[in-house]
Amino acid sequence: MSSLKRAPRAAPAATPSAISYSWSVPPSLTATNKTERKKNALLPRSFRATPIAISHGEGHELVTKDGRRLFDISCGAAVTCFGPGRVDRIWNAANRQRDLLAYHCSAYCEADIAIEYANALVASTNGTMEWAICYGSGTEANEAAAKISLQYHNENGEPSRNLFIGRHQSYHGTTFTTLAIGHHAVRRHPFESSLSSNMTHVKACNAYRGKKEGQSDEDYVGELKEELEKEFQRLGPENVAAVFIEPVVGAALGCAPAVPGYLKAMREVCTAHGAHLIFDEIMCGMGRCGYLHASEMEGVVPDIQTLGKGLAAGAEAFSAMLVGKKIGLAIDRGSAVFMHGHTNQNWLPGCAAGLEALSMIRECIPNIRKQGALLKESLKVQLGSHAHVGDIRGMGLFLGLEFVRNKATKEPFERADHIAERIRAMGTTDPYRIFTYPGTGSADGFKGDHLIIAPPFNVTEDQIKYIVKQVTALIKDFFATMQPIEESF
Repeated sequence: MSSLKRAPRAAPAATPSAISYSWSVPPSLTATNKTERKKNALLPRSFRATPIAISHGEGHELVTKDGRRLFDISCGAAVTCFGPGRVDRIWNAANRQRDLLAYHCSAYCEADIAIEYANALVASTNGTMEWAICYGSGTEANEAAAKISLQYHNENGEPSRNLFIGRHQSYHGTTFTTLAIGHHAVRRHPFESSLSSNMTHVKACNAYRGKKEGQSDEDYVGELKEELEKEFQRLGPENVAAVFIEPVVGAALGCAPAVPGYLKAMREVCTAHGAHLIFDEIMCGMGRCGYLHASEMEGVVPDIQTLGKGLAAGAEAFSAMLVGKKIGLAIDRGSAVFMHGHTNQNWLPGCAAGLEALSMIRECIPNIRKQGALLKESLKVQLGSHAHVGDIRGMGLFLGLEFVRNKATKEPFERADHIAERIRAMGTTDPYRIFTYPGTGSADGFKGDHLIIAPPFNVTEDQIKYIVKQVTALIKDFFATMQPIEESF
């Protein structure tokens, strides 16, 4: 293999001299002293936050240790796609397999349930994918996608192809590789000096902030296509391994879907230059957007696809990578070994849970589309004209609300205001009692607050109406009573 080619670094964007981590919280949400905070040995996400103490799940509700019931309208982080309570079909399938065998050394062994699940995943793509392998997290799946892309090019006689093109305001995971391919600025900022420089980035497809006034979708797509083409030329087309794209951007942009024609345009550029197109569908795939695979929205076929989050409906920590025929054939004809592996890959209870979840998700696709359309339209009716709701976007049961200080100029709130996190926290209190998933960075990577609403796939019309009622009350009440953060705490 040739020595790693370094991509020219673009001039860094101006960033605050001291930036808070994305999971930092405002003072009102913190424990007041070290004695109160240090209650157990579990390393926390935040040493200052006071987490919600959960007892168990029932149906679509989280039940706290003090007896409160929170309607989980985001399925955690879009994971428990049938609600946080026990889902008998999925749990029983996983437990039946666990009674037979949970772990096998997949480097030397294979099990029927893993084969059956891989076959089912591949079949679900209508023949566009050829191989599947399962891991424990979305990060692991995206790491594997990057590595198999590099190995393909090496096996195919093009070792110079070791550069990746990602997109600004995208998120692909927490390892150094996936953090570098993505560009969720708040999350990667603390590790910037250690990230690989063989990654470069172009603009994300974000109609709310990216399209110029009066610009058509076609012209906007043309602009982004031209930018990607120029980036290939800047790097040297023969040096690019792959382009990573979230068809609907989740955590980094709050459910921003690709505009019509965008995915096709990105496919055309990648094909023209022999680079892989990788779709990260960890958050937006497996039914979440009203399609089993988000790539079905425009019929655009990626070379590699990753899945996660709701893949096993939260019953198991689970993800998957799917690859097209040409990639497997190239490795088979070359070294015949995919140089990558995890101890618990193809975890057998996960395969069993995933197989049952796949069947249930298929059954729910019509409901996802119907209830998703009702949810989006109802939120627009109730909150579309609100002074601080800049955009309501998304597809299926994967919707985002972006909050702004000034609706006309789209000026975001300051990062230190913690708008989305404060709304989330307020939502868990009376009279709202809902659990939502907040995010930040949707304006410029640091500023910009959004809330993700991703209800369970089996949600009913009455529950959708309840969600709209509670979210509307929460947003209106929050901004009606909001004070500057320095005065609030």
